[in-house]
Parts: sequence; structure tokens; C-alpha cells
Amino acid sequence: MLKLSTSFSKKVPVPGQEFSSQSYHAAVELELSDALKPDEVQARIHQTFDMVRRAVETEINSKTAPSASQPAALAAAHSAFKPVEKASNKQIKYILDLAGEKKLPLSQLNADVHQQFGVADIYALDRKQASALVDSLKQRKAA
Repeated sequence: MLKLSTSFSKKVPVPGQEFSSQSYHAAVELELSDALKPDEVQARIHQTFDMVRRAVETEINSKTAPSASQPAALAAAHSAFKPVEKASNKQIKYILDLAGEKKLPLSQLNADVHQQFGVADIYALDRKQASALVDSLKQRKAA
């Protein structure tokens, strides 16, 4: 049995926001029969990559221009969609500085962030979450 992992990522500018971009990513993993001939494997790789690429392109296009075939409610929801802004570099640096002052190791900080906000680490926080974390760290006593 062969394992095929394919992914595609693309960044596009955020309209009206200078130096800002939105990242889109899709990945798929499949198992292929090891009885396939090399050219059949190559064809499956090509088909799978094309499928993942089209999925990303479709998602990007659906975010930027609702089609006439979309129901009115979905189109209205789309126009109200605003991407959540990631925590700024300044916020992340301040969080790291506060954690250092509190003698809180990065591994513990990330574990706390995961438990409190459900994200992988401090770099996955949005601006609001980062602000809440700053407030919480300011109130925390040094370890």
C-alpha cells in the first residue's frame, strides 16, 4: 500500500489592508494500491493535487465574489464576513516579555493558551485573544 499526501497553499492580499494577506490551505492524504503501475501512480498524484488546488481556488473565489447561484442569505453572510485578525508581532513580543518576567516557560505558556483559547500556541492567537492573554499575564504572579 502506498500513502499519498498532497497539499496546496496560497496567500492572497486582503482588499483595503496594506501589507496584509489571507492564507488558504488544503491537504489530503490517501492510500493507493501498490499494484498500480508507475504511470497510474503519477496520474493519481496529478489528479489529487489538481483536486486540492481547485478546492483552494474555489474557497478563495467564494470569499471574494459570491456567485449569483448562492442563496441571498449566504451572499449576505459572505458580505458580512470579516477575517479575524491575527495577533500582531508587537502583541506576541509583549506576551513573551511578560511571560519571561513571570518566569513562565514557553511550553507552559503554549499549554495555557491551548487550554484557555483552544489554539495550538501563542502564534495562533487572534488580536482579541492576545489582548485577553496580556491582561491575564499582568495579573499573574511570578512563578
